[in-house]
Amino acid sequence: MTARIGVVTFPGSLDDRDALRAVRLAGAEPVPLWHRDRNLQQVDAVVLPGGFSYGDYLRAGAISRFAPVMDTVIEQAGAGMPVLGICNGFQVLTETHLLPGAMLRNNHLHFICRDQKLRVENAGTAWTADYAAGQDIRIPLKNIDGRYTADERTLDELEATGRVVFRYLDGNPNGSLRDIAGIANEAGNVVGLMPHPEHAVEALVGTGRTDGLGFFTSILKRLITA
Repeated sequence: MTARIGVVTFPGSLDDRDALRAVRLAGAEPVPLWHRDRNLQQVDAVVLPGGFSYGDYLRAGAISRFAPVMDTVIEQAGAGMPVLGICNGFQVLTETHLLPGAMLRNNHLHFICRDQKLRVENAGTAWTADYAAGQDIRIPLKNIDGRYTADERTLDELEATGRVVFRYLDGNPNGSLRDIAGIANEAGNVVGLMPHPEHAVEALVGTGRTDGLGFFTSILKRLITA
């Protein structure tokens, strides 16, 4: 049976269609999910895409956290369902406390858009199994509220437990503490990152790189073998 991966659309989501396309290219069935619906349509995993949900009012991701669909996502993530938050999706995951810490305005106070080099620190999560620990990848980054922050105790815990999944290389683009670009929960089924793997899945489109496709093939293999 083909794995079904849902992609949530919030008001202001920009990259939901790109994420759906990435899911399809990886060989899974993409399932659109609407923010007002609590029913996840029997999907096996969920992607929270990038964009500016609710115009980033109050704080980026703060209103989306209360969308009806998130009640079910939080419940299912706690039961082990894989969830990936990309950019705004990462912000939503911190607002729900599925991931620790918070996202602040970039330290230079400007929107940034560029290809970004990352190091894969943890290849053992549901979304990174097709990478190798220590591998360098390059995928697009575009944000203005991308500065990851947490207290020192939380940062030390993330480091000690291997939950820093990605780290920025060749310069920190937004002031994220300890160059953190992405983290995971303790179980490894929930991952959030600021850069956009869904924009690097086809050699003939966009960046011309496919470094981001591994996110979607990783989860597909995890679901098939589960």
